[in-house]
Amino acid sequence: MAEPLLLALDQGTTSTRAILFNRSGQPLATASRPLRQSYPASGWVEHDAEEIFAACVEVLREAVQTSGHGPGEVAAVGITNQRETVVVWDRSSGHPIHPAIVWQDRRTAEICEGHKDAEAEVSRITGLLIDPYFSATKIAWILDHVDGARGRAGRGELLAGTIDSWVIWKLTGGAVHATDATNASRTLLFDLVRQAWSPRMLELFGVPGRVLPEVRDTAGDYGETTPDVLGRPVRISGVVGDQQGALMGQGCIAAGQMKATYGTGCFLLLHTGQTRPVSHARLLTTVAARVGGKATYALEGSIFVAGAAIQWIEQAMGVQGGPQAVEALARAAREGHGVVLVPAFTGLGAPWWDADARGGLFGLTRDAGLAEIAHAAFDASALQTRDLLEAMRADAPEAMGPQAELRIDGGMARSAWFAQRLADLTGQGVYRVTYQETTALGAALFAGLQAGVYGSLEEAAAARPKGESLAPRLDAHVREGAYARWLDAVARVRS
Repeated sequence: MAEPLLLALDQGTTSTRAILFNRSGQPLATASRPLRQSYPASGWVEHDAEEIFAACVEVLREAVQTSGHGPGEVAAVGITNQRETVVVWDRSSGHPIHPAIVWQDRRTAEICEGHKDAEAEVSRITGLLIDPYFSATKIAWILDHVDGARGRAGRGELLAGTIDSWVIWKLTGGAVHATDATNASRTLLFDLVRQAWSPRMLELFGVPGRVLPEVRDTAGDYGETTPDVLGRPVRISGVVGDQQGALMGQGCIAAGQMKATYGTGCFLLLHTGQTRPVSHARLLTTVAARVGGKATYALEGSIFVAGAAIQWIEQAMGVQGGPQAVEALARAAREGHGVVLVPAFTGLGAPWWDADARGGLFGLTRDAGLAEIAHAAFDASALQTRDLLEAMRADAPEAMGPQAELRIDGGMARSAWFAQRLADLTGQGVYRVTYQETTALGAALFAGLQAGVYGSLEEAAAARPKGESLAPRLDAHVREGAYARWLDAVARVRS
């Protein structure tokens, strides 16, 4: 009998891809399509939801066709997606009534500001802060700005949800309107304790509950694809938000395990098990996964600018040759140069949450040059990570044991030099995986768990990619001096 295969659909902010995995977590085939972003006004970011779905179908087909395997060998499909991005569509026609509003979009900043007096209550119920980043105010904005939409929503003519629910609805031919608990926990509408939509949050943010999807387990039944997608129906058995997908793909399923994904920005998640932490350091509490009806949780911190600082060096400083050239420049920097870059180009993320902070460059001397600035750009990601680790240590000391290892992936994690620098400046052991598509792998593993390919969560997580462990080498005195300079620089750019 042929080995069961798992097909992951990874719908991201800039691309849509499908990866076919075997039971051991090895990729057999990959297909990808770029995704256009549009910017109709300052601070606005939109996607074409129809384009997203068309790309989903194309990459699913291509991944199976190019693998040399048939759809009959695919045991299940798992879906992972850019979180917080929302779509509102017509229940009858299946057409969106407005472009998808992307998680980066800031158009609802004033709406959020008007709700700030309720932030303590919102945080207690949802684990989140009131910010345009999350889904609730985006859905309300569409209902209030498309003619007749709010009335139609009240009559049950419209549906709304995050990208996963839109794709599920389309793949199943409109048979299933559902999301999973990880995505629901990013909307500002989900009660973490009750594990259900919160009537109070629906009222506060003006979102009618009847437009929202049913919330299901991360490893759960989401119906099956229509036969035209792959030539035969295939069960959709796992759905997970992208960062929680990477958490699973890194094998982080128990309290104290943590991962950081370094892309344009960085997302660091600390698994806290069944303990639902309350953050006093302005971190987010989110659902890590829900399996068998039981939710586990994570603390999450986001860095707005990580790899984007390296891109800035390339573009603003005219460095040719991509990130590798910037790294080569950084490695040539004078030791102990003291230059600090705070890349607050779009404000500071957790734990500062200062949208009006702006970038700064400090410690320049006559013998400091481009190499030292490039070095400081890499160090900025490591030092911002230290900020998050310190906040997590304060919020969840029982989960942050001394032997906790930070598992890393994403573009910057491809650099062994950066990984060592990260360990040196945080004082934290770092595990760098060799296979970077951990988000898609996590979705495949959840789908495999539901489909019976794996007998337990632990067996599924064991399929995580191999890597190398790096221990801090830097003298503690030097490390603490670098962090003190960083904190001083951050204080100078704060609004």
